[in-house]
Amino acid sequence: MTVRLPDEQSGPARARLLVVVAVPAEADAVLRGLGASPQASPASAPERVALPGGALDRVAHPSGVTVDVLAGGVGPGAAAAAAATALTAARYDLVLSAGIAGGFAPRAPIGATVVATGIVAADLGAETPEGFADVTELGFGTVRHTPAPAAAALAAEALGAVAGTVLTVSTVTGSAERAAALAARHPDAVAEAMEGFGVAEAAARHGVPSFELRTVSNAVGPRDRSAWRIGEALAALERAFALLPHPALVKEAGRG
Repeated sequence: MTVRLPDEQSGPARARLLVVVAVPAEADAVLRGLGASPQASPASAPERVALPGGALDRVAHPSGVTVDVLAGGVGPGAAAAAAATALTAARYDLVLSAGIAGGFAPRAPIGATVVATGIVAADLGAETPEGFADVTELGFGTVRHTPAPAAAALAAEALGAVAGTVLTVSTVTGSAERAAALAARHPDAVAEAMEGFGVAEAAARHGVPSFELRTVSNAVGPRDRSAWRIGEALAALERAFALLPHPALVKEAGRG
């Protein structure tokens, strides 16, 4: 297999989508949804493309969109670094943070698909005598990125997904008390994950629109591994990428 630098692309210009996930299992689910799983057929295997510090998988999707899938690591820091590396190496029309997540019941039950109307860094700030204050309140920057509303609506309709704010946290919620505190601060929250804000921040600094899509493996709240349904969430992630209207999503996201 020929490995080339990310921005080398033969043939007519195609829209380009960068999908950033945390771990290889999520990348595999996305690739299966795109019809590019090497496990199904060697002929359908994606192209492996080298990046500084790693590699991504490139799919020339039949819809006309080139989709690059990158497993960037767990947490907002790793996700931001990985996304920024890919964005420095190639031109993209849209960056999508994807993977499994915890859902806020009852709005986003296990197995649900979620699309972000807002991507919020929920624990970036400081504890004060009056309670938690985010960095925007402290005057140090932003904690929110807002995907194009038309793109979120398009994806939600195509996938039958729940739309709402997806929280990015560095420490996953493990108690009912913290779940309640997050829900009180963010009443429109539907899910909690660890990478979306990092990906969105990297995209914003490169002037590229961003988006977040999650499938729910567990409820946000007390940590109960016996209740996790990771297999179901990965299957839902695969279905989402099989159904996602990639060209229309890229177009709507670019309109802002």
